[in-house]
Amino acid sequence: MNNLLAGTGVGTVFVDFQLSIQRFTPPVTKVINLILSDVGRPVGHIVSNLVGYDSLVEDIEAVLKTLIPKEVEVQSREGEWFLLRIRPYRTLENVIEGAVITFFDISEIKEARESLQKANDLLRLAALVVSDAHDAVVLQDMEGRVLIWNPAAERMYGWSESDALQMNIRELIPEGLRDEALQRVQQMSQADIIKPYRTQRIAKKTALSWKYG
Repeated sequence: MNNLLAGTGVGTVFVDFQLSIQRFTPPVTKVINLILSDVGRPVGHIVSNLVGYDSLVEDIEAVLKTLIPKEVEVQSREGEWFLLRIRPYRTLENVIEGAVITFFDISEIKEARESLQKANDLLRLAALVVSDAHDAVVLQDMEGRVLIWNPAAERMYGWSESDALQMNIRELIPEGLRDEALQRVQQMSQADIIKPYRTQRIAKKTALSWKYG
């Protein structure tokens, strides 16, 4: 059992009803300062490496009293994030002998979540700024999908925002200019300074010449 638990790479601590440590896996030492001689000691006497979370004992007692598992995201002093789970511990005979505390490393998930949130915040901010712009503003991704289409773009091109968001920028480029235009997008994505240039785009009824900037 100990070898199996250690092989999972998940920090795990087993405590009995008196909250005394029964066993633990090595990865948990990144979160709680445990050594082998701590087996048998109350978990509340052990110093944790967590920031802003000091209710481990109270949460374990609540789980043992209600038998309702608890989950909370916690952070170590080194900046790593963990999903802390506390569940009743049952034996093979289905008898509750205590609680099992696990720490799943979610640092990468947390970082990805925060990056996505920042990107969404920037996109919403950009949408607010361009919505009031007098000039037509179109935002596209590297695949050419239209992401933002402001009211001025509606007036200039003739397509509504809902229609434009279903379009690809290729549909707005005259066929003879598509390869050149897509090459320019690739070049601009790597440039430190974006210089304006004149080109043509297709409106709903007529082709327009406009300045990119």
